[in-house]
Amino acid sequence: MLYIWDIEKIIKTTLHEHNLDINYEFDNNLPAPMSFNVSTNTIKFNYLQINGYRGKVRIKESDENFVKIILYHEIGYYLSFKKNKHDLRTLIYGGDDEKEKLMSEIETNAWEYGRTLVSEHLLESYDKVRELDKMLIKR
Repeated sequence: MLYIWDIEKIIKTTLHEHNLDINYEFDNNLPAPMSFNVSTNTIKFNYLQINGYRGKVRIKESDENFVKIILYHEIGYYLSFKKNKHDLRTLIYGGDDEKEKLMSEIETNAWEYGRTLVSEHLLESYDKVRELDKMLIKR
């Protein structure tokens, strides 16, 4: 089982390795394993959700590598928002089709940009988590 301090250490080390100035914090009310908030530049995580997600997404990686994989996806959001100036007003005022299109674009970009940071030995697992995540969302 991964604990808060284990996850914090992995996040801190990974952000430092990539020279990324992103805040991070634990949030036990977060309904997802991790989330990136563009307005506060913060990655939030819920260790219980991470452990539950670990049980659903079965890959042969260490706990540390598993956390890194989902962290790289969240960092992908950070990189996406840095490189693309999405009009987030669409998510509030846009029609359903516009919202869905923008959310899909942001999600795809997050996976792609996050993948650019993944070390060679984790690429296959990262891609597998991406596919398994798509299947979980469809359910």
